[in-house]
Amino acid sequence: MHEALHWKADGETITCELCPRLCVLKDEQIGACGVRQVRDGKLYAMTYAKPCAIHVDPVEKKPLYHFYPGEPILSLATIGCNLFCDFCQNWQISKERYDDMFDQEEVSPEKIIQMTKDAGCRLIAFTYTEPTVYYEYMLDIAKLAKKEGMECVIVSNGYISEKPLKELIPYISAANIDMKGTKEFYKKRCKVPDYEFIRKTILTLKGAGVHVEMTNLIIPEENDSDEEIEKMAQWVAENVGKDTPLHFSAFHPDYKMMDTPHTPPATLMKARKIAAKHVDYIYLGNITGADNDTICPKCGELCIERPVYGGTSHLKNGECPKCGLEINGRFSGKGKK
Repeated sequence: MHEALHWKADGETITCELCPRLCVLKDEQIGACGVRQVRDGKLYAMTYAKPCAIHVDPVEKKPLYHFYPGEPILSLATIGCNLFCDFCQNWQISKERYDDMFDQEEVSPEKIIQMTKDAGCRLIAFTYTEPTVYYEYMLDIAKLAKKEGMECVIVSNGYISEKPLKELIPYISAANIDMKGTKEFYKKRCKVPDYEFIRKTILTLKGAGVHVEMTNLIIPEENDSDEEIEKMAQWVAENVGKDTPLHFSAFHPDYKMMDTPHTPPATLMKARKIAAKHVDYIYLGNITGADNDTICPKCGELCIERPVYGGTSHLKNGECPKCGLEINGRFSGKGKK
């Protein structure tokens, strides 16, 4: 067992302070995430060094489109999540609980670093489920990675408390954060009482110099109205920056929403058109045939080609090859923060 970080004891209970849920637990009880448990007066991270998935992906699959295009990234997760989204696309692992899981082979942080080298990667992603719930494992890997000159990214719902987030930030180069919908949508479909914590996470990451991209999963009749998409794009432009890459992704029926139809490609195309009034870089996911090339917003020059996954950059030191506009992101030869 590995003792958890960010908790406090109060008599016979322990409060987990890792995320805004602030679970209050007695001995043997497990937090809402399903993977943090009290034992003998201490809180433990029960899935430490027990990943449920390790794969090498294109970095674009995270999705990160302005972060070293075309590079492979070692991606990993443990089970668990601190949201309860009815539409979860990875529920088979995110909704597992520690007390239901099969014994997992331990893979130490040191082993993850060696696996990254053996795979010919220099990037590591904490993804698939919610990395917040395996915080200690992620942090230890990220610290080792930084010493090795590697870079780490998170693909997250953003529901994390400020103190652990700030402790993690020095070891994270990029983040893709979900922006799922309105306050009412979060309450209804994700069981989140206050989504302002997620907005705060985005702003904290951006303010600390982490490269930020954002994803919105569009679900028919749930969060697909023109007004909602416009308001979200406006918020991104005004608070995170109009040059923030914004990804609209298509929903497919899953978990508790099997009767909800697939998102029509036309809906994503329309969302792109609406958001383009406010945001420079908009990409579409989970549909075939989408044009996801990066085009210079100033002169219209092709900057990064993306046939499907992977990417070929035509940038010169992170700038448009025609007009010299600096493109927001991290690119080989640029190393921008």
